[in-house]
Amino acid sequence: MKHLLPISTSQTINIIPRVYSTSVTIKLRDDNTNNETIILPSAVISNNYLELTSIFALIEGRFYDLKVYNGQESITEKDIIYRDKIFCTEQSTSQSNNDYYTVNKNEYIVKNSNNDFIIYE
Repeated sequence: MKHLLPISTSQTINIIPRVYSTSVTIKLRDDNTNNETIILPSAVISNNYLELTSIFALIEGRFYDLKVYNGQESITEKDIIYRDKIFCTEQSTSQSNNDYYTVNKNEYIVKNSNNDFIIYE
C-alpha cells in the first residue's frame, strides 16, 4: 500500500513494475465514490524502481485503487504493469519508528489525574 498526502503539489511513487517503461498511464479509482481519474505522470527508471511523479488530487482519509498501464494511448487490461492501493492521509507514518496511522489521532487525549480508589474489606 502506498501512502500519499492530500496536497496539490507533485508527489512521487516508487514502484517495481512488470515492464519498465517511461511512457505510462495511471488510473486511480476512489473506493468511496467509484470515480476514476486518469493521470499521465512523468516516469523515470532509477535504481530498479520506476519513479512516477505527478499531482494527485486526493482526499484525506480515502482509499484508492492504483493501476499503472504501459503506454499512453488506448490502454486495456492486458497493458497493466502494476497494481496497488493508495491511502491518503496527512499523518506521518513510519513503521521503522513504530509511528502508525490512527483514526483518532489528537481526538482522545489522556489526562493525568489522581483517581485513587481505596477498597475496604
